[in-house]
Amino acid sequence: MTLKNIRRILTFSLILFMPFAGLQSVADETVADKKIAVVNGVSIPSSEFDTEMDQFKRRMESQGQPVDPAQLEKLKAQVLNNLVNMELLYQQSQKKNILVKEEQVSSQIDELKKRYKSEPEYENALKEMKLTQAELSERIKKGIAIQELMEKEVISLITISEADAKTFYDANPQYFKQPESVHASHILIKVDTNADESTKTEAKKKITDIQTKVKNGEDFAELAKAFSEGPSGPKGGDLGFFNRGQMVKPFEDVAFALKKDEVSGIVETQFGYHLIKMIKKKQEGTTAFSEVKSRISDFLKKQKTQDKVGAYIETLKKTATIETFI
Repeated sequence: MTLKNIRRILTFSLILFMPFAGLQSVADETVADKKIAVVNGVSIPSSEFDTEMDQFKRRMESQGQPVDPAQLEKLKAQVLNNLVNMELLYQQSQKKNILVKEEQVSSQIDELKKRYKSEPEYENALKEMKLTQAELSERIKKGIAIQELMEKEVISLITISEADAKTFYDANPQYFKQPESVHASHILIKVDTNADESTKTEAKKKITDIQTKVKNGEDFAELAKAFSEGPSGPKGGDLGFFNRGQMVKPFEDVAFALKKDEVSGIVETQFGYHLIKMIKKKQEGTTAFSEVKSRISDFLKKQKTQDKVGAYIETLKKTATIETFI
């Protein structure tokens, strides 16, 4: 299990809308001389900043994206800004008398632990993230408080009407174009392209025998379960819908040329010999509004929430006293 599990627990709906957001722990007065920022008199320790930076750098590197010097400076600014934002929001949650019960925190931690095979694995993940159990609990507590603040002050006030969704749908037809696609199943007898003739002949005989069974009226899906050597065999050979360009060319050409319920002749590809059955074809077109209405509404709400959260934070900053030291 990766460290993403802990990060996922720490990441709430608000944080999803803020690039590189992190939740900060309570500033420790003993490290006040090593502060990275002060928000309304509350210090954010440099150790918090360093931990966040380390996590983001490791995450990017694990994705094959090493951080270059130019990116590093930008990342520093983003991390610092997000730490300041989180402190502002947490302070506001306290002004609004939002209280987080210990049971809420414990529940989050219990759910997190379930994602690990053992307690030592969980504890090792905390160590790698340079977090103690107390710090994790504090972060979760703050995250819940901030989430509840945002639900009350921002998210609950946002509505997306059907008219809003329809306007977006009509203005962005390119997002709803559907290419021609085919729903097909197949039976595969594997043989390597570099196999000798006797191996190919044996494989060809197997697929030919199966073809005879199909022609004699035996159920294609059951034959696939019994004989297909591809990963879709247990599912009756079902490949679901696929577009052009998703399958190898010889397979694609035959699949798209078939009629509904028609079974192909033997098709040879780099994987071996196939029999293909076309189940259904969808012509190129546009997805109906009714099919995407809820997804559009969700997208627009997230977009609007991001804007409103940003504006909410800017309002808090206007009356805040903020000092930064990088």
